[in-house]
Amino acid sequence: MISNQILQNTIEGLKAITRIDLCVMDIEGKVLASTFSNAEDYEKFVLEFVNSPADSQVLQGFQFFKVFDEHQLEFIILARGDSDDVYMIGKVASFQIQNLLVAYKERFDKDNFIKNLLLDNLLLVDIYNRSKKLHIDTDVRRIVLLIEVNNERDMNSLETVRSIYTGRPKDFITAVDEKNVIVVREVKDNETYDDLCKAAKVIYEMLCGENLPKARIALGTIVQEIKDVSRSYKEARMALDVGKIFYNERNVVAYSNLGIGRLIYQLPIPLCKMFIKEIFDSKSPEDFDEETLMTINKFFENSLNVSETSRQLYIHRNTLVYRLDKLQKSTGLDLRVFEDAITFKIALMVVKYMNYMETFDY
Repeated sequence: MISNQILQNTIEGLKAITRIDLCVMDIEGKVLASTFSNAEDYEKFVLEFVNSPADSQVLQGFQFFKVFDEHQLEFIILARGDSDDVYMIGKVASFQIQNLLVAYKERFDKDNFIKNLLLDNLLLVDIYNRSKKLHIDTDVRRIVLLIEVNNERDMNSLETVRSIYTGRPKDFITAVDEKNVIVVREVKDNETYDDLCKAAKVIYEMLCGENLPKARIALGTIVQEIKDVSRSYKEARMALDVGKIFYNERNVVAYSNLGIGRLIYQLPIPLCKMFIKEIFDSKSPEDFDEETLMTINKFFENSLNVSETSRQLYIHRNTLVYRLDKLQKSTGLDLRVFEDAITFKIALMVVKYMNYMETFDY
């Protein structure tokens, strides 16, 4: 459960303070971490010590100590020397690694619990029983942030995100696949969605500084009880997908700000095709030339304002009116009329959604 690197860092830190060589071996005599070079030569003595009833022993110029995890022998510690000071250092090392075992086991148990909670793998009674056992508050405000890293070269994105959240011990950071890191974040009573989005943007900038420039962050909604955390997670997943389809320029997207895109995302593809056929007959918005599409998008950006749109397109007002008239003849929709404009805007979004779903074979 504890990585060899953690064990190595621990005994190197102790040696730097005490100047006593230390070694950690498993119960089969395999060296896991050591501050001296020939630790494997003591495998035979470690195996003998494992089978002895003693908790500590002096052998071959080293003091041997046993480290248990709930009465189960896990590690053997070797400390070079046979003096009382070395004995004390060996006991300190054993105590330190014992505490690491407890801490990492608790973290593993919490991580496992959060994963099953997110994936709806727990019964309601199990959620509350295990929360109590793991000392996790059940009735505080929480929100799920889904961080998509999209960086196959970086296998440490989970630890990178954990390092960012070091100062927030009540937040949980985990992963259910290789591309996404999930943060279950505790929300203060005075925090709003705007505050959370701003905080997410700060996290995005920090990830960019850690060479994760392709990261995207999606937020679910705030939930009041731990049993609803899985709902916030599902909302964050939807926000991530909807953001890719309709708001690709955003690096942070919240479920509460998805607008009509959230509705369109839940439509079945056959219904979408029927809608496009009814609106455009045999045509599709994809059939329009680039100039027409640019005109339409700019017209929508300027809230159907003809004067402002023509100014931004550097064309005469009459030229824009001509283009809109031409579009009306080909589609039957006059974008200067609010109802027709809404219909056309929705149709463009539906086509985007259909193209996305076909690309990923949904």
